[in-house]
Parts: sequence; structure tokens; C-alpha cells
Amino acid sequence: MEKLSEMKAIRAAYGEALVALGAENKRVVVLDADLSHATMTLNFSRQYPKRFFNAGIAEANMVCMAAGLSTMGFVPFCSSFAIFGAGRAYEQVRNSVAYPHFNVKLAMTHAGITLGEDGGSHQAIEDMALMRVIPGMTVVVPCDANETKKAVFAAATINGPVYLRLARPATRVFEQNMSFTLGKANVMRSGTDIVLFACGIMVATAMECAAALSQHGISVAVVNIHTVKPIDRVCVLKWAQRCKRVVTMEEHSVIGGLGDAVSDVLLGNGNFAFTKIGVQDRFGQSGKPEMLLAEYGLDTAGSLARIKTLLG
Repeated sequence: MEKLSEMKAIRAAYGEALVALGAENKRVVVLDADLSHATMTLNFSRQYPKRFFNAGIAEANMVCMAAGLSTMGFVPFCSSFAIFGAGRAYEQVRNSVAYPHFNVKLAMTHAGITLGEDGGSHQAIEDMALMRVIPGMTVVVPCDANETKKAVFAAATINGPVYLRLARPATRVFEQNMSFTLGKANVMRSGTDIVLFACGIMVATAMECAAALSQHGISVAVVNIHTVKPIDRVCVLKWAQRCKRVVTMEEHSVIGGLGDAVSDVLLGNGNFAFTKIGVQDRFGQSGKPEMLLAEYGLDTAGSLARIKTLLG
């Protein structure tokens, strides 16, 4: 499972997946908040113009429009930047979509600090926490372009709200035959000394860390938790109990995200050495993605430093 191929943006894969899904399912409609060039929903708008709705810079209205469309039997996908779709429109997501359990898919791009030069005001580092706490919300954070396409199709098959957290930059693409089932984690690498639970773009970083540590005789397991809610409790507990040392890796605040989801599973189920790699209660800032990842300790070097402290 370690083979890596080309680089491709997760948001680009999202745009392609929408077009393919739209061809299969005529009930799929797409809404955007005047950011279709950035979210890549522009591809769908060109292919199916009558099934695309630009709500303008009005994310709350967009979410409510999607809620209404879902009651008519459509499968709406809403897109904007994560800071706007999960942040600005939070009340509408909660009360107009999740409270009545409407079949709306919230696919929000440009999540995390790798949004880059737009700066801290636009970098969503708390969106997973916001979506996790909403009853009935499924939260998915795909790790690469291939997994994104599978996640889009899977989201369309379930009845209820789904939050898809999508990254901006080009990231590593894993081998084509990686399986995907909502709620089931993927074991990317087996190990016995320490387990790295990661989501999104941090999966590739976890694999790089594991490869580096293996050169020193350290056996590292890597588990891709693409579905943060509902989390795969069986898989998490199995690998935590096997390795005893546990690390979570996410491009998100360490408060309320993957780290807390994993710790909820482990609480009362054994004794573990545990650390969370993520944004440490700070806002983002303006800078190139690779510089920001290094600044916040989320690049390979920074992650390795944190992992080694747990190894002793």
C-alpha cells in the first residue's frame, strides 16, 4: 500500500467526480457560492447547466436552497470554501439540513492551513469539530484524488447529511485499487511499535514518517481514517491495543477533530502513550502551504520530531 504516483489536487478530483456522478444520477444537482472556479464545480456547471445553481456570495441561502431541493427528491451537493460553508452557514447547516436530516451533501474545499496566502481568516482549522458535533452528520476527509472520487459517489448513496472536507493543493495519489467504504478505516501499513492514525493530506505525511522510521528498525502502522464520523471504532481499538503508542495526524485544530475522535474510542479501553499532531490552538496565517506546514509542525520533519518524543 505504499506505492505513490502522480500529484493531483483533491478539489480537482471532486470536480471530475461530480461530472461522472451527474451522468449516472440525474437527481444530482450542484450549488456553489460564486467560487466555482476554485471549488471545481465549474466542470459540472458546463456539463449540466440546468442542474447547477450559483447562489452568489450567500452561503446561508445556498444551504437553504439545497435543503429545499432535497425535499423534492434531488441530491444536492453544496460547495464553497470550508470557512464559509461550515463557518458562516453553520446555523443553516445545523437547523435547515441536519435537524430535519435532509439529504444534502456539503463538499467544502480549501480546508486547513494549506489554503495558503489567503491567510488565517480563510483557513478553516475548526470545521471538522463543528461538523462532528452535529447529530447525524457524516464527516469524510479523503486522503487523495482517488479516494475523493470514491467518497463523492459513496456520499450520494446514503440518505442524510454528509460533510466532505477537501484540500486545495496538489497532493500525492495512492494506488488505484485502495478500497473505500464509509465508516471503515483503511490500513495503509502494518506495524507493531507505534500506530499513526491520519486523515486527509496528512496520510501521505504519515506514510513518509513511517518509511523514515523503518530505516531505524521501528515498526510503524499507518491507518487512514477517512471517515472521521462515524469513526471505525473496531479498527482504531485493534491497532491501538496492538501498538500501545498512538499518534493522530490532521491538518486541523487538535481540539475537536480526529485526535479527539480517536481519544474518545480509547478512553477506558486500555493504557496508551498518546499524542496529537495538528494545529495547536492557533489561527492560521498567510504563507505558502509548504511553509505553513513547516511552521505548524505538520510537515514530515515536524511530525517525525513529535513522533520520536513518544518513542522515547
